[in-house]
Amino acid sequence: MLVNTYQLKMVFIFFPIWAFAQSVQAQLWTLQQCIDTAQVYNKNLHIQRNYVEIGGQKQLEAKGNLLPKLNVNADYRYFTNLPYQLMPMSVFGGPQGKYKETQFGVPHNINAHLQFAMPLYNPQIKGAIQSAEIATELSNLQLKKTEEQIYFEISNLYYNAQILIHQIQFIDSNLANTQKLLRNMQLLKAQLMATGTDVNKVVLQAGQLKMQREIISSKLYQVMQALKFLMGIPAEEMIAIIPEINDKVIGDYNKKYIIDLQITATQNRLLKNDLSNLKKSALPAIALFGTYGTNGFGYDKRPDNFLKFHPIGFAGIQFAYSLFDGNILKRKRNQKEIELKNNELQLELIAGQNDMQIGNAMNQKKVAQNSMSLNQSQIEQAQSIYEQTIIQQKQGVANLNDVLMADHALREVQQNYLSLLVDYLKADLELKKLTGNLSITN
Repeated sequence: MLVNTYQLKMVFIFFPIWAFAQSVQAQLWTLQQCIDTAQVYNKNLHIQRNYVEIGGQKQLEAKGNLLPKLNVNADYRYFTNLPYQLMPMSVFGGPQGKYKETQFGVPHNINAHLQFAMPLYNPQIKGAIQSAEIATELSNLQLKKTEEQIYFEISNLYYNAQILIHQIQFIDSNLANTQKLLRNMQLLKAQLMATGTDVNKVVLQAGQLKMQREIISSKLYQVMQALKFLMGIPAEEMIAIIPEINDKVIGDYNKKYIIDLQITATQNRLLKNDLSNLKKSALPAIALFGTYGTNGFGYDKRPDNFLKFHPIGFAGIQFAYSLFDGNILKRKRNQKEIELKNNELQLELIAGQNDMQIGNAMNQKKVAQNSMSLNQSQIEQAQSIYEQTIIQQKQGVANLNDVLMADHALREVQQNYLSLLVDYLKADLELKKLTGNLSITN
């Protein structure tokens, strides 16, 4: 969220030097340029695109099951002991019920076959192809969601950097006022019209402002480093952002596709297809198969050593049907039906939650916008009061405490403005995300 990133901390003191180097060496990047760069170099997007490519290959793999299969099998066997068979002795004129063991065959056996198989009817293959197609759609939606998340995080960091730059500008303005006040107090002290304590109070305030500037500068440095990381560019590359913030009301965004709803709806289709496949798995499968090859028999003893090959070939149709599987298929169907019910509930939950969050974001954005308009006039009033107090202090009408109170009031309304600006940008960014308009950069 915007506020979390706004509170990042990192030790970085030399912001003036860094800012000067940025203004000299680095070009100004718009938010859209940062997003476009992330599209090319962000590693998370590359990983998700690879998942989409894997899904395409799985889809081709599923379709490959419809094609015929050809396999070549060959083996050679040498029997050190030929297998025994029992022969009824009655075949050779012996008594009934008596058997005699005998050995058949030759020690050398060579077999080579070309096997062919092709499904004629298999409903599970078609279901697997449909599942692969839906899974590919799901991978594409996950890619879009990753893109939206990257857009959201980059926009978040970009806005934070702009806010921090405005904070530094306010601090610089206040520091300049404090330096003027310090010079006045030193002159008054020299004229014995102010005490050393009064001067020390102003020195303390100047020191506090300088320390605050260093802290804000360190936050800005870390935000910029995080922004470059999401963009996929080297950390040492110098970039700068446009400091001006567009806080004008754009109006309500048109509600486009909601990526989470699309993902859940696609998962619903996948679950329904899986359930259909489980039901179809109870149907029989029919396949055409055939074999063509040769069998070789060899004998290496005298007086009749030989090696002869004999052709073999056959074709047929295979029928497979499960009569009873222990109710395993039924249990799987029951599980899938429960998953489907949960998915439908999740779909309703996401839709309702999205509508609620859109309403909240629109209200927050409107309140922040109206409050910012009032706060800007308060800043002008506080600045005018501070300047008048400085004049009165020079004339001896106001004392140092009056000046410090006016300065504190000025800084307070400045901080209120930044807080309202954070609320506005946060609500606007959230509204873009909820309505599917993150690609709009303003």
